[in-house]
Amino acid sequence: MNQNHFPKRLPLLPVRNAVLFPHLIVPTSVSRTSSVAAVEAALAMEEKWIIAVTQRDASSSDPSGTDLFEYGTLALVRRFVRLDSLLEINLQGLYRVRIENVQNNGKYLEADAIESPVLRSNSPEVDALQRSIVELTERIQDLSGLKGTGNLVRLLQQIQDPLGQVYLLASLLSLDVHKEQSLLEASTQDELYQHMVDYLGYEVEVLNLREKISTQAATAMSREQREYLLRQQMRAIQQELGSHDAGQVELQQLKEKIVATKPPAEVLKDALTELERLEQLNVAAPDYQVLRAHLELISELPWSVTTDDNLNLQRAKEILDQDHYGLNEVKIRILEQLVVMKRNRTARDPILCFVGPPGVGKTSLGASIARALGRRFERMSLGGLHDEAELRGHRRTYIGAMPGRIIQAIRRAGARNPLLMLDEVDKLGRDFRGDPSAALLEILDPAQNNTFHDNYLDLPFDLSKVFFIVTANSAESIPAPLLDRMEMVRLVGYTDDEKIHIAQSYLVPRQLQTTGLSHDQCDFSDDTLRFMVRRFTREAGVRQLERVIGRVARKIALGIEQGLLPNAKPNSSDVESLLGLPLFPSDAVRTGIPPGVAAALAWTESGGDVLYVEAVSLPGGRDIQLTGQLGDVMRESAQAARSFIWSQHKALMIDPAHFEQAGLHIHIPAGAVPKDGPSAGVTIAAALASLWTGRPIRSDTAMTGEMSLTGLVLPVGGIKEKVLAAHRIGLKRIVMPAGNQRDLSEVPEEVRNSMEFVLVNNMHEVLTAALEVDELELRRQRSVS
Repeated sequence: MNQNHFPKRLPLLPVRNAVLFPHLIVPTSVSRTSSVAAVEAALAMEEKWIIAVTQRDASSSDPSGTDLFEYGTLALVRRFVRLDSLLEINLQGLYRVRIENVQNNGKYLEADAIESPVLRSNSPEVDALQRSIVELTERIQDLSGLKGTGNLVRLLQQIQDPLGQVYLLASLLSLDVHKEQSLLEASTQDELYQHMVDYLGYEVEVLNLREKISTQAATAMSREQREYLLRQQMRAIQQELGSHDAGQVELQQLKEKIVATKPPAEVLKDALTELERLEQLNVAAPDYQVLRAHLELISELPWSVTTDDNLNLQRAKEILDQDHYGLNEVKIRILEQLVVMKRNRTARDPILCFVGPPGVGKTSLGASIARALGRRFERMSLGGLHDEAELRGHRRTYIGAMPGRIIQAIRRAGARNPLLMLDEVDKLGRDFRGDPSAALLEILDPAQNNTFHDNYLDLPFDLSKVFFIVTANSAESIPAPLLDRMEMVRLVGYTDDEKIHIAQSYLVPRQLQTTGLSHDQCDFSDDTLRFMVRRFTREAGVRQLERVIGRVARKIALGIEQGLLPNAKPNSSDVESLLGLPLFPSDAVRTGIPPGVAAALAWTESGGDVLYVEAVSLPGGRDIQLTGQLGDVMRESAQAARSFIWSQHKALMIDPAHFEQAGLHIHIPAGAVPKDGPSAGVTIAAALASLWTGRPIRSDTAMTGEMSLTGLVLPVGGIKEKVLAAHRIGLKRIVMPAGNQRDLSEVPEEVRNSMEFVLVNNMHEVLTAALEVDELELRRQRSVS
């Protein structure tokens, strides 16, 4: 073919780890964006030509001209299949070409292709080299054991072109990329054949060495068998003489230990079979230590060991009350289980999931339950766990394999019925190594865990007697199938009075003991603790409060040591002087709020919170702007609230110009914190009504509830947390859906008695309570007059 028949420029396809030879058809996957563009450019041409050139460095993801070899192959794109962003094509090599002027046109590489045919020859040297190639090919076929798969030489002879035969042979042998490129770059037939003979000779040498090594391995195996027979004879002689080596004594002790654990029959059978294998192995054998470690694990597991449950209800109640204040729902659930276990010894232990904000006592409650039941306690943290093998164990074929955390915890407990706490299950990870939550499906399923299979143990172990307790801060991130296997018990935040009681009973004594102070040296009054709760913490639990108490105690201990404070009974001013300015204002309730501002109640993983919705009118605008990192659900609630108020503008005596000739901006402060959920719909609608009617909402009132487009107020969740948040900052009045009235029973009685709850069914009742005026009645009165 003449160079004049080539287009001036052709698209160029960089190829990694392969060389395309002329006369061959090769399937290729194309994934790089520039390479896909090059193939599409070739398909757009009538000839469908493209230059295939091998990269010098296969790791380069964006090669340039200097990253490519000088010689390539002009190819024809024969087949084209698109799979998402991937292209599957067949390239047919046409001509050997030299590339020049490689450039990137912004989408793909293109270059000039200069045809460079191989100079052919009929010399005796070429004929001799060709015969050598045939002989070496037959030798490779014999050494590789490929006789039954067809004659490789006959396959090559079906190709008429002698150069094509060499190229096909090179592709079948899977030579190194640089060797294949040297064949493509050979400019004469003599040079091409010489390279091929060298490479085939190297392959023959490699195959000869492999055959030699296989023969030596077979000889070594025969020697191992001979040594085994000799060891068996030696063992028989030692038994006749009454002497046993130390290894045999240890294995006999291991066997006795396994039998003493009284495992199930199938486990005992497998263990004794493995022990027989171990006795036949040399101590230096690779499998010896693996087998021995496995058998030692079997001997250490409590297959039949159980602890007796203490079913004394009064004692259990005293222990639970002694360790934790409040949490009545959880305590009642444990006492119920004790009654069931007392009446039915075969009853399955429950799988409880404690869900609640940080610091409310979920983890410590597990230890108290174990103490009340008289069971051994084991805890494992699942936070950040992303490898399924951490729970199920690794297969013994891997170096350094270990049993999973579940089996390890059972072994440490020394009983098959411990209380096992799985902490932070909502923070499990997942990656290419597996999904730990999927492994928990079997572990926490009472119908399956009686035959739990650990990959390392590889024997069924009964987990049905284990009392599982799972903890989480939020149930939202727990997969639904896993959540379905557990009985959820919610732990909510504490009131200020509860926190003070917990501090006086647990936190203060613990911190005084830590700092080495006595109650005479450091005595916290209830007023001081209340000041610390409200001004230095903002949490549902008591973890931050304990840290604050600890800081004050350490500073008092330092003052006593320096002779500055002989004894201390710190008040609020003393705490402020020791710790600095309070972190939170004395009263978080906004007073004198203008029209367009309303207090909303929100639920968070750390308890409840109070957010203020702010709305302003934008004269001359038309759009609605929403700021404060609002999620999609909250944005839709704002749009629905605006539409509802617009639809009721006559009843509310609102000028329609507010909607037709002015825009709207709604903002919820704490813009760095993402917010979402439907429960702010009622508050947003009330804020808009306040803005456009010019009437401010009562500053002691907060609202929660989902709003429909027709003005219905729908129930929401997290009522207890929201009420406690409102009570914590000093709000006295809450407007909430009537459908949530039953949830008020969960609110502590002292909180219910100190607050006013307005139960509403529709938005007109909300506006009546929030604006303190019945706008519908006002409208009717004005119409009559």
